[in-house]
Amino acid sequence: MSDLTLTTSRTISAPPKAVFDAWLNPEMLRQFMRPGPGMTTPSAKNDPRQGGRFDLVMKAGDDEIPHAGSYLEIDPHNRIVFTWESPFSADDSTVTLDFAPDGDGTSVTLTHVRFVSEESRDNHMGGWTAILAALDETMMETAS
Repeated sequence: MSDLTLTTSRTISAPPKAVFDAWLNPEMLRQFMRPGPGMTTPSAKNDPRQGGRFDLVMKAGDDEIPHAGSYLEIDPHNRIVFTWESPFSADDSTVTLDFAPDGDGTSVTLTHVRFVSEESRDNHMGGWTAILAALDETMMETAS
């Protein structure tokens, strides 16, 4: 276990409130939590409050991969911090999402800390980058 960290960011084509709310809405989570080609999230449940939990099941082919966590901080339209529990994550792994207005959109900066290996960090970097791209796509579809 190490303190390896990743940070990725993307400007999303929607206002901060809409982007922030998407991370706390199970229906929206099902649409954009797609960390790889052909992956889906058939199940998403959450209790969006500090101390509340979320449960996601991501599907890759016939493999179902459970993900869960607890919300450590919810600062409306600015920041969400949660633990990240999956078969591939280290204990005490956390994800921080920071939201900032950026023109007509929202800059989202995602920081994930603590990985079991550099390979795990690199795999998560690809996954989170794909998820932010899918979030942008979902927000554009929702707006039209």
